[in-house]
Amino acid sequence: FPVTIGVAIDVSRSESVDSAISEVEKKYGRIDTLVANAGITKDGLAIRMSDDDFDSVVNTNLTGAFRVARAVSMGMIKNKSGKLIFIGSVVGMLGSAGQVNYAATKSGLIGMSRSFARELGSRGITSNVVAPGFVETEMTSTLTSERREEILKNIPLKRFCSPKEIADVVGFLASDSASYISAVS
Repeated sequence: FPVTIGVAIDVSRSESVDSAISEVEKKYGRIDTLVANAGITKDGLAIRMSDDDFDSVVNTNLTGAFRVARAVSMGMIKNKSGKLIFIGSVVGMLGSAGQVNYAATKSGLIGMSRSFARELGSRGITSNVVAPGFVETEMTSTLTSERREEILKNIPLKRFCSPKEIADVVGFLASDSASYISAVS
């Protein structure tokens, strides 16, 4: 059975990413699947958003995903197989008031994943983005009840997604059943 582990990495620092990936490869031999799930929000209207609030979200959500994907790619190229799975958001496709920084990063994941698919596909590596709508998490628990109701009005199923539902999709994309699915969001 494959080994599934989560690794704590400071994705805002290349040294942390490279060190953690190297440690995992030494201990387990290879990385077959990457799930890039690091994400933060620093919401606010664009006209009041500081450079730091914009930059820190981009550095974690987009640049961090690039750093970990780059770090695992060489091993995947050597193995002639691998799966890159990025966790995006519907906000990356629709935009959201007060989330210019977050929306930009999640939209950027789509282009980045498609580019990885084109660069690495001939080497047996797939790249996909899972872009769920609103999910019951710590991040969404801070929404006011009014904002939750407003959001739910625009969701066809009239409920938020559960983390398990996302995990099920990620599990499918990581499986052999999804070996021909690439560059999809």
